[in-house]
Amino acid sequence: MTIAGEVHFEDPPGATPLDDDDVAGLIPTWVATRGDLDTAEQENILTAMVWAFTARRRWSAARILDRQTLADLHRRMFGEVWQWAGSWRQREANVGVSPRQVVTELENLLGDVQAQTADPARLAWPPDEVAVRFHHRLVLIHSFPNGNGRHARLAADLLVVALRRPRFTWGAGGDLSSNTSARGEYLSALRTADRDYDFAPLLRFARS
Repeated sequence: MTIAGEVHFEDPPGATPLDDDDVAGLIPTWVATRGDLDTAEQENILTAMVWAFTARRRWSAARILDRQTLADLHRRMFGEVWQWAGSWRQREANVGVSPRQVVTELENLLGDVQAQTADPARLAWPPDEVAVRFHHRLVLIHSFPNGNGRHARLAADLLVVALRRPRFTWGAGGDLSSNTSARGEYLSALRTADRDYDFAPLLRFARS
């Protein structure tokens, strides 16, 4: 995506392309390339992670499984980079439900996972699988204009910690925002879950 001959973003495979309206919401004036954008977003995300996992903050599953909480989390992750951070997607994308279905599908997901985690002693699946399935459906819905995979991974991390398990490692910290082997493995695991409803590869990747 190029705007006014100055900003050029080359989207990695499987990423949601940024359109002109998305790029118009860019906040840092120094961002001109995909590398610049990656740097700005990563700094914002690291700040959000520190906020999310501070020792004084305790997350319950019920708190995480809330539509406003998820919107606020996206705003924390991307609010220093994009004006639209935390806002629901209003356009069709290469993945995700119709924009008019985003809120409905998200509420359906949250209701399902609230039921699955209502009794910590009788979860629908082991904690890792509950969180990975939650992550997968968040990605499928694609609630925001961009940053959905990163948002869904952090949301899943918060949920699995609330269920008394360690954070996921997601390919041992490999770069999932660019065209790397780790990203390829991650996308392949997501597609296996899409196609076969088989979550084993995604579970393995989340803990690899």
